[in-house]
Amino acid sequence: MKISIIKTSTLGIVLSVTLLSLGSLSAQDYVVPRTVDGQPDLQGLWTNDTITPMERPASLEGREFLTPEEISELETNVAQRREFADNNIVVVKGGSLGSYNQVWLDSGDTVLSTGQTSLIVDPPNGRAPIRESAAAVRDYYFAHVEDDYVYHTVWDRCLTRGVPGSMLPAGYNNAYRFIQTPDTFTIVHEMIHDVRVIHLNKDDHIDDKVKLYMGDSVASWEGDTLVVETTNYNDRGMIASSSAGGRLKGVPITENLHVVERFERVSEGTIIWSATITDPEIYTQPFTISMPLTRDDEYVMYEYACHEGNYAVPNTLNAGRARDRQQASN
Repeated sequence: MKISIIKTSTLGIVLSVTLLSLGSLSAQDYVVPRTVDGQPDLQGLWTNDTITPMERPASLEGREFLTPEEISELETNVAQRREFADNNIVVVKGGSLGSYNQVWLDSGDTVLSTGQTSLIVDPPNGRAPIRESAAAVRDYYFAHVEDDYVYHTVWDRCLTRGVPGSMLPAGYNNAYRFIQTPDTFTIVHEMIHDVRVIHLNKDDHIDDKVKLYMGDSVASWEGDTLVVETTNYNDRGMIASSSAGGRLKGVPITENLHVVERFERVSEGTIIWSATITDPEIYTQPFTISMPLTRDDEYVMYEYACHEGNYAVPNTLNAGRARDRQQASN
């Protein structure tokens, strides 16, 4: 597959290179810098905020990429819708108070620099191959969030977004600091302040009896590409926990989840990240998410005190108990 990255005035300076595949974007003339111990240098602060959806919209069926004109129109429409929503907030007594407005959100205002129509690049239709049984579990959980905290996403509960969920765009806190040593590759996540330490010189995963929210990751270099394999998951997490995940939000995982990530630096300011996800009980086939990460040395990452400001879960449960009392009195 031969693809050209799109350059538009809206996106600013964007790579003008040829893609052999979205999961392996090759800038043929770019020489990847090295760390002091000779590894490809992926260090720095990277962001991935975007309005590109997780799945390809039905209106773009069969389309892998947008035209420059479509990108400009889409970005303009999103900006106008956000401005209108913020300027027309209506609160009715007894009604919904709504959610965050754009003052609180930082979800990006541009499509990905590749111009791709979805974060999912395989299967070719850009859609997650979710089994009906898994979707039913997701829908049941959403319908019962007022009943028990276990039906809330792990992100709502400030536990973690998991792997690869912690690398996916969200409504805010879309920054990641990469730190390398000869033996480790560490990702400091802005969201929930997760820190993921990935071992490089490790041949095997931990004992299969040990199950973790973020799994156990082992990494190795394939040329200049860092390949990270993660296993040993518990069954209490999910791939996507924010609305940016679309239909994937809230879909459960099993202990058989297997994820392979790839980090490839293709320019001074771009790393192509991808994750191939396999979980046979949840999905009918493996699927791959891919996106560019953009370096932003000016970005300031603050501590995200998730638990300290988390009123969502107790307030939702309190609302459920208030409803129970109201129904009991009728």
